[in-house]
Amino acid sequence: MRSRGIAVLIAAALMLTACGQSPATDGRSEVAVGGAGFQDAGARTAKYGTDALPGVFPRTITHAMGKTTLEKKPTRVIVLDTGELDNVVALGVQPVGVAFPDGSPDMPSYVGDKAGKPANVGTTNTLNLEAIAALKPDLILGSKLRAEKQYPLLAKIAPTVFSERPGYTWKSNFRLNSAALDRTEQADKMISDYEAAARKLGQDAQAKLGKLPVISMLRFMPGKIRLYATKSFVGTVLADTGLPVTESGKANDLAVEVSPEQIGKADADWILWGTYGSPGKTGQAAVLGGPLWPTLGAVKAGHAKQVPDETWYLGLGVLSANSVLKDLRGLLGV
Repeated sequence: MRSRGIAVLIAAALMLTACGQSPATDGRSEVAVGGAGFQDAGARTAKYGTDALPGVFPRTITHAMGKTTLEKKPTRVIVLDTGELDNVVALGVQPVGVAFPDGSPDMPSYVGDKAGKPANVGTTNTLNLEAIAALKPDLILGSKLRAEKQYPLLAKIAPTVFSERPGYTWKSNFRLNSAALDRTEQADKMISDYEAAARKLGQDAQAKLGKLPVISMLRFMPGKIRLYATKSFVGTVLADTGLPVTESGKANDLAVEVSPEQIGKADADWILWGTYGSPGKTGQAAVLGGPLWPTLGAVKAGHAKQVPDETWYLGLGVLSANSVLKDLRGLLGV
């Protein structure tokens, strides 16, 4: 009866969408950048989880959409974004299904075969509900930001646990996901090890370079150029290392948008830039080939370097955080 009920619900959803795909979120989520719930999303997520002891099921998980009870330890997990993908793979779980970002529709190279061969269930903005149901998951992991409107349908398919949003909340998201997977102690240790490695990087940079270099986090995207700030994934990683950032990087926000004519705001000891999706669909070429770029101090010093977008800006988990630390060590020579 449950499968028939799910089929009816999905059939109704398909009347509103084509090819089994749910529509992208209409309107602005309260946890989106600039929304009323953006600034304290991290504090809220840190309170989520379970009071169940290790190994004990059923367990009830408190999360962004309420409470979800898991009758047994999940074995068929679907992840709806790269943060959840990073989290489950870090914990030794191979998901049965995954939704990739629109601008990066393939398995991230830093994850590789560690994720197994999960089925594609659409993109983070356009979920394929039929594909999700067909995989018969026993846990779906996602976020309110990405799929709040699809949550009622997803919860009918399988127990569904949502964080508030991806990004600067990544450590709390990791712990929330680990609570559902009964791997909290493992997640706590991985975060502790990462934080120790981040501190050591900053200490080593200070010892070898004599001073900590100022870092600028630049990203080219279709229709916009961003300087990432404190309320971003990469912003939290740099904060954990103790490496200083530019004035734009200190903003209490995800990022500061600049025009090509304002690219001077990106200047620092090091400019570390990424590209979302196809470079040809961004304004990257015009900036890098323009008259202002060669005048920047970091460019003159040979310290303007491209970094992998899939880790620095799309990874959103402990595996990608450690990858960022490795990149930083290589770039700074420490």
